[in-house]
Amino acid sequence: MSYQLALTLAQRPEVLERVLRVVRHRGFTVTKMEMQVADDTAQLQMSVESERAIELLTNQIDKLYDVIDCQVQAK
Repeated sequence: MSYQLALTLAQRPEVLERVLRVVRHRGFTVTKMEMQVADDTAQLQMSVESERAIELLTNQIDKLYDVIDCQVQAK
């Protein structure tokens, strides 16, 4: 299954590394990623693939301190 995620992140040097670490640990593969940085936030659009339920990933991403919002977008 392929999923589209839209994340709003606090603009910090380590935030992208933390998000990608959670993606890898939950068994998802990043197929596309686009990030735009504003003053104090970053917008991350990410496509991931896995046979696992997307809730396994989004629940963990939501727990990260620097993640302001995490949404699964309809295709």
